[in-house]
Amino acid sequence: MAWPFPFLFTQGQPVWWLQLLALTLLVGQLDGSRSWKRSAWLGGLFATAMLCATFWWLFISMHEYGGLATPLTVLAIVLLAVFLALYYAAASGLFVVLAPVRGASRALVFAALWLLAELARVKLFTGFPWGEGGYAHVDGWARPLAAWVGVHGLSFIAAFVAAWLAISLRAPRTRWLTVLGIVVLSVAVARLPVSNGGQLEDSPAPSAALSVTLLQGNIPQAEKFQSGTGVATALRWYGEQLRNAKTALVVAPETALPLLPQQLPDGYWQALQLRFATGQQAALIGVPLGSFEAGYANSVVGLKPEQPVQNEPYRYDKHHLVPFGEFVPSGFRWFINMMSIPLGDFNRGAVGQASFNWKGQRLAPNICYEDLFGEELGTRFSDAALAPTIFVNVSNIGWFGNTVAIDQHLQISRMRALEFDRPMIRATNTGATVIIDHRGQVTHSLPRYTRGVLVGDVEGRSGITPYAWWVARYGLGPLWGLGLALLGLALVARRR
Repeated sequence: MAWPFPFLFTQGQPVWWLQLLALTLLVGQLDGSRSWKRSAWLGGLFATAMLCATFWWLFISMHEYGGLATPLTVLAIVLLAVFLALYYAAASGLFVVLAPVRGASRALVFAALWLLAELARVKLFTGFPWGEGGYAHVDGWARPLAAWVGVHGLSFIAAFVAAWLAISLRAPRTRWLTVLGIVVLSVAVARLPVSNGGQLEDSPAPSAALSVTLLQGNIPQAEKFQSGTGVATALRWYGEQLRNAKTALVVAPETALPLLPQQLPDGYWQALQLRFATGQQAALIGVPLGSFEAGYANSVVGLKPEQPVQNEPYRYDKHHLVPFGEFVPSGFRWFINMMSIPLGDFNRGAVGQASFNWKGQRLAPNICYEDLFGEELGTRFSDAALAPTIFVNVSNIGWFGNTVAIDQHLQISRMRALEFDRPMIRATNTGATVIIDHRGQVTHSLPRYTRGVLVGDVEGRSGITPYAWWVARYGLGPLWGLGLALLGLALVARRR
């Protein structure tokens, strides 16, 4: 059985060559099979192991914080992995049925099927593409292509290279020539410039750097919503940091203030508004908003000068909600009732909400794992004049402990920076609180699971990458079209 972990990490970093090796070994087994049933089983087992290894940390939220019994927690995670693995099982079974006899065209069919499986994981049943293979290449040879094809395109390219290598190694006459060709191609791609290599429009010189303060409260998750401990600590610490910050922008993480504004102590919210109503500073603060009558939203509030206190401040409401965390899928209320986590149904914000304009920058918030869906962030790039210059992610993944989930989420944010040629600043409760430049490199960071303040400068960017251009207009349609077109051609070839 192939080593089944396409989203592998060594000391917190993805290992791109191991992802290719895993897929190569899988295709090598599929290529020698004449039974679509056996191939489907192989692909399904591969994907199940891959996915369990990817999001095993769900155990912490469901068992340690939710109180779900260990056997039920393990069963729930495995069943989720098995369900998502069905996409890859179907891809593996169809590969045996549809693929041409030999050569690069056979590899293209595998890549198309693998791409469609990844896209199904993105779109179906609200989507959960965490750990997609393309993220392994955020530091790999294919990273310059991210601004052209996005992470899903990188998944397609990696699947094609792995399949081409696996199929060629079974052909003694051409195996070494193919290996040499793949190496030369990889080196050539790796030498491409990461930034400005694919701008579709002139990219003006970066504007003056914006000084930022990013807050990491490190409130223990078990205490975060407890009024006598975590809530009191959060209100005191975040209040002090927001009051004492010296930079042009200060950012507090998701639900940094874990109460609705109307539930805060008397004068607390008004004092924050007054603090940023004058001067040369602004703030983006994670806070829940709403009421019992209107419903609730996981939100970011923006406060800045020349914004009268009596007016509504800037507001961003989370669009892509977490199933079982921020909304309960139909028919699964019984499962939520088995856990003691305080969960509820939140209102969903619109796609492509306006940016927060400050100091000549257009700051585009996204909350927690929303940055996993680049095609949704990309809707903001349809008009270059309004496109974000800086992404701002506010998160709290303290639910999942001090685990690889923090590293995985960091690589996701870095991939978004590569795709859109935009910096990403991240303020989190427990990590990773960082500044990522437009090349996807971390320039400033705080140690995880510490309480601290990160101060640094970030330069906003303009211009539109090829990926930003087409994903803003067509979403994932071109990738769906590519995968289906290749399958259609393969079907025609098989019939002939």
